[in-house]
Amino acid sequence: MAIKKYKPTTPGQRNKAISSFEEITAKKPCKKLLAPLKSTGGRNNTGQMTVRYRGGGHKRMYRIIDFLRNKDAVKATVLTIEYDPNRSARIALVQYEDGEKRYIIAPNGLTVGQVIISGSGVSPDTGNCLPLSEIPVGTLVHAIELRPGQGAAMARSAGTYAQLAAREGKYAILRLPSGETRMVPVACRATVGIVSNTDHNLESFGKAGRNRHLGRKPHNRGVVMNPHDHPMGGGEGRASGGHPRSRKGLPAKGFKTRNPKAVSNRFIIERRKKK
Repeated sequence: MAIKKYKPTTPGQRNKAISSFEEITAKKPCKKLLAPLKSTGGRNNTGQMTVRYRGGGHKRMYRIIDFLRNKDAVKATVLTIEYDPNRSARIALVQYEDGEKRYIIAPNGLTVGQVIISGSGVSPDTGNCLPLSEIPVGTLVHAIELRPGQGAAMARSAGTYAQLAAREGKYAILRLPSGETRMVPVACRATVGIVSNTDHNLESFGKAGRNRHLGRKPHNRGVVMNPHDHPMGGGEGRASGGHPRSRKGLPAKGFKTRNPKAVSNRFIIERRKKK
């Protein structure tokens, strides 16, 4: 999973650094595991724009990912490692002994031909999915459930992981890369290993067009807008804009937006580290 750097032969190649895609083993996805994906352009069901700076982009098909990993005690062989345009991580096409094929989030180091398995009583090897109650303390895991049977919710993007720090009664204590420490029921499942494509954060697009291919439009700063467009707009010349805040007036940079009455607060032992 190396990063490929380009020589500045054109303005678009200058400062360009993208993945070498050397781990990809298939060019075309499995058709049975595809679903249509309609682009919203940042608009809701009434047509009103709720998210700005979205639109365009290349047409995609959604890959149906098995986040549950609920086919227990049945061995699966890795057929291919594929690129997924809908996520930063790589995905793996696995085939079970009964012939069924599924996509999973590919952990780092997973290879074609490797056999993986999920369920209770399996060994904690890379790619295997098992309850947190059976994973050794100190193991790095990803694709973690927050509620039993919910499906993977945490640590699904490229290079992410959590470390199983301890177990206390009905809860396992996980340490996340952000510095947050939280409790998760031991009945929840997790996959052993780190998510693939660990060098994703080192990529550099090199040109604005690459962002447009991803469906991201140019982002306009609030200080250059007019007063009726943004709370930080207006003023003579280059005004600083005053206290930084969102378009709806909520203060940025330090203002806590999390609900203090959120039910999940009792599961968080230590908050994430401040920048």
